[in-house]
Amino acid sequence: MPPHDSFAFQEHDPQLGLRFEDPRPARRIWPVRVLVAQVRELVEQEFGDIWVEGEISNFRPAPSGHVYFTLKDADAQLPIVLFRRHALLLRFRLEDGLHVLVRGRVSVYEQRGQLQLVAETVEPVGAGSLQLAFEQLKERLKAEGLFDSDRKKPLPMFPRTVGIITSPTGAVIRDFLNIVNRRHSGLNVLLAPVSVQGESAPAEMIAALAELNSTHLVDVIVVARGGGSLEDLAAFNSEQVARAIASSRLPVVSGVGHETDFTIADFVADLRAPTPSAAAELITEAQHKIAEHLAAQSHRLDRATRFQLLQAHQRLAQLPVGRIESRVTTLLHRLDQRLDDALQRLDAAVQQHLRLRQNRVAALATAVLHHDPRRKLAHAREHLGDFRARLDRSIERLLEASASHLGSLDARLHSLSPLAVLDRGYALVLSTDGALVRSTAQIGVGDHLTTRLADGSLSSRVETISPAAPGTAASSSHSTSRKRKKSSS
Repeated sequence: MPPHDSFAFQEHDPQLGLRFEDPRPARRIWPVRVLVAQVRELVEQEFGDIWVEGEISNFRPAPSGHVYFTLKDADAQLPIVLFRRHALLLRFRLEDGLHVLVRGRVSVYEQRGQLQLVAETVEPVGAGSLQLAFEQLKERLKAEGLFDSDRKKPLPMFPRTVGIITSPTGAVIRDFLNIVNRRHSGLNVLLAPVSVQGESAPAEMIAALAELNSTHLVDVIVVARGGGSLEDLAAFNSEQVARAIASSRLPVVSGVGHETDFTIADFVADLRAPTPSAAAELITEAQHKIAEHLAAQSHRLDRATRFQLLQAHQRLAQLPVGRIESRVTTLLHRLDQRLDDALQRLDAAVQQHLRLRQNRVAALATAVLHHDPRRKLAHAREHLGDFRARLDRSIERLLEASASHLGSLDARLHSLSPLAVLDRGYALVLSTDGALVRSTAQIGVGDHLTTRLADGSLSSRVETISPAAPGTAASSSHSTSRKRKKSSS
């Protein structure tokens, strides 16, 4: 709603015919929202792109990723808001007490009516952002104990294989291999090729560290690259790379840059080498020292031998010839006696050794004969023959018993067979459906019957049925049988 003006107060004097107006100006009434919005527009137009210097206080990061803090000096303070998309681009960590330069635009937060600076970039005063980030990360990791000497692992004295994480095309790997071949040619070198600068370098180095730790092929790891600016060495100042080095199961040697270059990897590694070439020398130091020590001892032994020979020649030259011959003869006799004793002990030892071997061979021969498979095979054949004879006898007895039992069963079956009854003159009368006729009630006149005799069968047809009188069942049956035979004929 736009501001509005009130009407001026007017007064009229009827005697003088004059009209007087109130000299007070008209009041302009502003709604709060309109006033604050117009002030914000004026401020943003006037201070759209400015740099402000001061000290950070009341630093407060929000869960959304936005950052809020107050920029102050000795006489004033200004609220600052740094939105998430700009906060992610910072290379160092903001904290209270940090003296910074802030670039942005002045605005008004309308909900509070508060003047604030909407920041776009923040730079530390007196040091670059990379250097400040380096110092902040260094202090934080140091406070966590990652730089403590008691957690650093010792290097193996005589490593068999060393894994080196560096660029495969740079001069670092060539210098490293030259020094290793010169000082310890038996040392194997396993290269893990990575990018040593750029956005992908930290992730590649972390993956290489994990792979070398998991292969169990190397005894020590070297992280190396040549010199460069702080921007070039940014990957070796990465917090993720530092924590990967600290958590390595294998000892890690850091050889990054020149002697004056220091990175976070140098502080957290188990050993810092001033240069990649120095890293190769440190790894092969024990082997190289042993080689130098052997060379020195060989030189001393050669000198001592020549000195002893010189003294012996001098003593020999001072002795008379006869005395020399006597001493040589005595020495030779003594040596001959020692040789005889040694030969005698050797012969006795050989004889004893032969006796022990002969006894051992005899014991082994006895054991072999005792466990001779031919004896066991002959014994098994004897048992097999006995078992076969016993089996044959058992089968014969079983067959005889089975035949006797079968004969008795056959006799019983023959005695119970109806066919045996037929041999005594009896017959079986069967109806047309094959049923045995036992009574005249089962048949009717005109039925066809089959009569089974001992030597065959015959067919007949029933013409009459005569029930038998009491007591004459047999004669009636015989009469009926004759009638059937006649009818059949």
